[in-house]
Amino acid sequence: MSSAPAARSRATPSAVAFCPCPPLLVPAVAGRAAADTATLLAACATAVDAVLAPRPAVVVVVGGEAGCGRFGDGDGGDLRGLGVDLEVPFAGRARPGGRRTPLAHTLGAWLLDGAGYAGVRLGVGPDDLAGALAGLPGPVAVLAMGDGSARRSLKAPGHLDAAAEPFDAAVAAALAAGDPGALAALDPAEGARLLSAGVPAWRAVGAVLAGRQVTGRLHAHEAPFGVGYLVADWSVR
Repeated sequence: MSSAPAARSRATPSAVAFCPCPPLLVPAVAGRAAADTATLLAACATAVDAVLAPRPAVVVVVGGEAGCGRFGDGDGGDLRGLGVDLEVPFAGRARPGGRRTPLAHTLGAWLLDGAGYAGVRLGVGPDDLAGALAGLPGPVAVLAMGDGSARRSLKAPGHLDAAAEPFDAAVAAALAAGDPGALAALDPAEGARLLSAGVPAWRAVGAVLAGRQVTGRLHAHEAPFGVGYLVADWSVR
């Protein structure tokens, strides 16, 4: 009698950094507005440094839209559409024919470069996070890239919505408390209505960490341009 095939193990992230992905994080893109994003960039650096401290074997960058596929060696993005001649390889050197990374993964790679991380990287969409963790060697860190609501002020990209600030505040509370269940329970329809691009990635992280003990630290929750930017790190036990 043959035995059933063994289920593939799934690596559990030992740490997670949550960072926003506005192009203005990059000083060359921000220009004169760089002073307005300096504190936010410093918060991102703190969060990324925290999740790299345990020396993960792999960093999984999750963000962008569902179905975007996976990214690795040879892939890369750039910021030329934003007026800056800056190429950002995702992992290793970009190669001819390599896939172009979405903005979330491009800025995720840029943050990892800034932290001096030269290890293995894997980029995934929110719908693929759980699958990507299957069979990965541990320890694994996750860098979740995504913004809060883009309806935080009258001049915001989506204009003002009174529900935007409480929505982002609830996310900030979940990040500070280390509450995976609260992230997993975020309403995707409300997130889409409030133009919160981070909701799919946050929900994915919450789902893969269901039932785990997490210590959270919130480093930033601000909306300098009418878009909610949240920065945090989680340590997972």
